[in-house]
Amino acid sequence: MFRSGQILTRILVTGASGFIGHALVAEFANAGHSVRAAMRQPADVFPRSVEVIAVSDLTRSLEWRPLLKNIDTVVHLAGIAHAGPEIAEQTYDRVNRVVTAELANAAKATGISHLVFMSSIRAQSGPVSTEILRETDPPRPTDPYGRSKLAAEEAVRAAGVPFTILRPVLIYGPGVKGNFARLMKLARGPWPLPLGLCRNRRSLLARRNLIDAIHHVLASPVTRGETFIVADPTPLTLTEIITALRAGEGRRPGLLPVPPPLVALAANALGHAEEWQRLAGALVVDPGKLMRAGWKPTTDTRADLAALVRATAP
Repeated sequence: MFRSGQILTRILVTGASGFIGHALVAEFANAGHSVRAAMRQPADVFPRSVEVIAVSDLTRSLEWRPLLKNIDTVVHLAGIAHAGPEIAEQTYDRVNRVVTAELANAAKATGISHLVFMSSIRAQSGPVSTEILRETDPPRPTDPYGRSKLAAEEAVRAAGVPFTILRPVLIYGPGVKGNFARLMKLARGPWPLPLGLCRNRRSLLARRNLIDAIHHVLASPVTRGETFIVADPTPLTLTEIITALRAGEGRRPGLLPVPPPLVALAANALGHAEEWQRLAGALVVDPGKLMRAGWKPTTDTRADLAALVRATAP
């Protein structure tokens, strides 16, 4: 999606086949940018103008300079994109921190004009927070994933390359996987859910809004050298999220007024305590810093959730 005043440039996108990267590369190419898409398993999924480059397993060393040849701008999306006990801390560190440090140093050495690094709100907080999160808060990651993302941010800053760091919250959109896909599956079930009293608020982020944020920081010099939280402006309760998802199917909410502590007891008994904590815990952020820098989210969260369900109907 071309922005007025946007300068066409030569862009490397890492993690190009991912949930964000696939849509972003296509938009860059359609806007007329010269795009090099780095991905582990090249496939014919982009416009013909896109140069697709195979990259090795990121757990091994990678020589970045050839990938940066004739490139002005880098959007670094590649990395381990979720937290899970099955992944060793050393793997998080290697893929998220070391790879990012190597890329940032190579970008500095080759004169890259702007590196946009996709971090995560988990670099700043655990999966829940009792306070509204802002960029000025001291980072307190609680797991190897979050610690590796925070360390990667520090490596980008230390490299001396012009940068912008983005910390998105939970992202949704067509093709979403992970926690949000499981939540959609739960909402699509035919049965009533005992979630009518879940007042915990959570910030979400439409993929559309995140891609718009990337476009914005690339076009806006005032975002250089800054770190931004990215989220839709209005957080929703779990009750409101389920209601919006079911509205997309033309259904009533079907939510029973069960006190959350009783739901938590049932989740514990079924071995789903951690999943329930992520689902029912609060995590609200303030995206005001990026909005004051000129970013304007274009989608309404409730309407976008309903549209997502309609667009991905089985």
